[in-house]
Order: sequence, then C-alpha cells, then structure tokens
Amino acid sequence: MTRRSGNWVTVTEFCQEFGISRSTWDDWRAKGRAPKCIRLPNGSLRIRRTDFEKWVNLLEDEAA
Repeated sequence: MTRRSGNWVTVTEFCQEFGISRSTWDDWRAKGRAPKCIRLPNGSLRIRRTDFEKWVNLLEDEAA
C-alpha cells in the first residue's frame, strides 16, 4: 500500500489504497467497521492519518 503524506486522507484516497468501492466504504462505515472520520462543513469526509494508521494496525493485530 502506498502511503501519502499529509495529516488527512479523503474517502477516495482510502478506497483507492484498499482497492474497495465507495459503496463498500459506506457499508463499513454504517456497520462501524471503518476508521474514525470527520465531516467537513461542505459535507465531505476526512480521515485523520493517525486514525487511519491505528485502524490498519488494529486489523493487522486481529488477523494475527
């Protein structure tokens, strides 16, 4: 997986990194399986890079 620089990840970037569709993201989020994110005033979502990394680490720990 290629990591991008910056403090925030867009949902599009997240989906591209994991090779999933937006509908899969929406499903994961509705089920509480997606990483924590915030909604900006314009309605778009962002995932803090640190929350993204914690989420990935948690998945790795659960898979072990």
